Amino acid sequence: MIRKPRTPRDPRTPRDPRTRGHARPRRTPRSHPLRPLPPLSLTPATLAPHTPRHPLAHALGLVTVVLLGAWLGLLVVGNVRVPVGPMDTTMTLRPSLSGGTKINVSPLGALHLDSHHAPLRLDVNVDQLDPDRSQALVDHPERLAGLQDEVTHDVEHGTLDLALRSCAAVVTGATALGLAVYRRPRRALASGGLALALLAACGATAYGTWNPKSVLEPRFSGLLSSAPSLVGNARSIVTEFDVYQQELARLVTNVTKLYDVTSTLPAYQPDPTTIRVLHVSDIHLNPAAWKIISSLVEQYDVDVIADTGDTMDHGTAAENGFLDAVPDLGAPYVWVRGNHDSAVTQRYLQRLKNVHVLDDGRAVNVAGLRFAGIGDPQFTPDRSTVPGGDAANELAGDRLAAALRAQRAAGTPVDIALAHEPVAARRTDGDVPLALAGHIHHQDMEVLPLGTRLRVEGSTGGSGLRAVEGKHPDPIEASILYIDRGTRRLQAWDEIRLGGLGLTTAEVSRHLVEENQPGATPAPAPRTPSPGTSPGTAP
Repeated sequence: MIRKPRTPRDPRTPRDPRTRGHARPRRTPRSHPLRPLPPLSLTPATLAPHTPRHPLAHALGLVTVVLLGAWLGLLVVGNVRVPVGPMDTTMTLRPSLSGGTKINVSPLGALHLDSHHAPLRLDVNVDQLDPDRSQALVDHPERLAGLQDEVTHDVEHGTLDLALRSCAAVVTGATALGLAVYRRPRRALASGGLALALLAACGATAYGTWNPKSVLEPRFSGLLSSAPSLVGNARSIVTEFDVYQQELARLVTNVTKLYDVTSTLPAYQPDPTTIRVLHVSDIHLNPAAWKIISSLVEQYDVDVIADTGDTMDHGTAAENGFLDAVPDLGAPYVWVRGNHDSAVTQRYLQRLKNVHVLDDGRAVNVAGLRFAGIGDPQFTPDRSTVPGGDAANELAGDRLAAALRAQRAAGTPVDIALAHEPVAARRTDGDVPLALAGHIHHQDMEVLPLGTRLRVEGSTGGSGLRAVEGKHPDPIEASILYIDRGTRRLQAWDEIRLGGLGLTTAEVSRHLVEENQPGATPAPAPRTPSPGTSPGTAP
C-alpha cells in the first residue's frame, strides 16, 4: 500500500484534538452583525502625512522666515566702516516703519533726517575722529572749501558698499534660516530670492522718495548745550545750489569741531545776518524756566526774548518776587499779559530793567525789530470760564489790528505782534508779517488766509506745578525764531522740547519757511483787509 506523503503542518495552525493529527482547514469567522469595529487610531503620526497644509499658512511661514533671516543677516554682517572726511563712521541699514537717516554723535546726541520713506533706516554712527585728518583741517583751514566734494564722495562710496554688503547679508541670512527650518534646498533658495526682491523693492522706494533737502531741517535729540553747534545757524538756510552736499559738509564740519580733542567745545557762531528771537510762554511760576531761558540765550546768542504771557499762576503780589530774575536773563524781555497775570503783575514788570511791557497796541523797537502787543482782557487765575470769553479776545484782537494799521500809516510798520490768546492774534491777519501767541500749551505754526504767519508757543514752564498732576509731566517748550535783518521776515525756526522735568536732554527740530526753501519764490507781503472785510477772515 502506497501512502501519500503528509503535507507538513504549518506550526502556526493550532492543532484540533478531534482530528488526531490531521489538519483541518481553518474556517474564517463570520463577523457578528452587532459586533463593533475596532476603533480607528487618530494619532498625529497617522494624520500628518495625509493633511495638506493651508496655502495661507505656508505663505505666512515663508514670509516670517524671510523677514527674520534678512534681519539677522543685517544685524550680523550688514554694516560697513566708512571714513567721511576726518571722521570714522559705521553705516548700517535697520528695519524701520518710517525710514529716514539717523546720525549718532555719541555722547552728544543724534541727528534725525527725513531723507526717505521706506521700511529701512540708514544709521550712521560717528565712531571717532581721525587725529591726522582732523589736525590737517585745523592746520590748513583752506581745505574746508574742498570738504564738500570729499564728503560727497565718501558718502556715495560708503552707500554703494553698504548696498552690496546688505544684499549679501539678507540673502545669506534668509537662505540659512530657510535651510534650517525647511531642510530643503529649494525652499532655502526661494527664501533667499524673496529676501533679495524685498530689499530691492525697499531700495527702489527709498530712491523714489529721496529728499536731499532733509539736511536743511534736522531734528536733534541729546544734550541741550550741543544742539546749536550740531544743528548750526541760519546762514545756509536760503541756498539755490548743491543743497545736499553743502549742508552735509557743514554737519561734518560741526561734528569735527565738537570732536576736536585739542580744544573745548566751540561757542555757537551765530549768523550775523539774522536776528534771533526766543519765544517763550506760559511759564506758570516754574523757577526752572529761568535757568532754561538763560541757557538758550547763551547757547543761541539770542537778541530778544518774546513772552506771550501767563508768566504767573495767580497774579498775586506775593508772587512778584518770582519776576526778579528777568533782568538777568541776558537779553531784552518783551512781554504781554496772560489770563493768569494781573494788573499788579504788569505794574511790577514795568519797573524792572530791560523789560518792555506791551498793551493796548503799544509798539517798541527792540534789537532791530518793532513789536506791538495787547494783554489778555480777562483775568481768570482760578481757570474759570467767563461767558463770551472768545468775543472779548476778538475785540482785543481788533484793537491790536487797528493799532497795527495806524503804525503802518505813520510809516513805522510793526514786524511782530504779541497776544496771549490765539483768538486775539488771528485778528491781526493781513496787518503784520508775524504774530505770536500762547495759552494752549501746545506748539503750532500756520499761515492765516491773508498771509500773516501765526506762531503759537507751548508751555516753557511745563504747565507749572500742575505738570505733576498727570501721569506724565508736560514737556517744556520754547522756540528760536530766525528773522532776516534786512527784510525783517521769518526765515526759519527751531522747536525746542525738553522731556518734562528732565532738564539735561532736549529735542530740537529745525523748520524752514516755505518761501525760503531752495528754489522757492519769495512770498508776497501780507495783504491788508479791504474795507468791509472783518480782520482775520478771508475776503
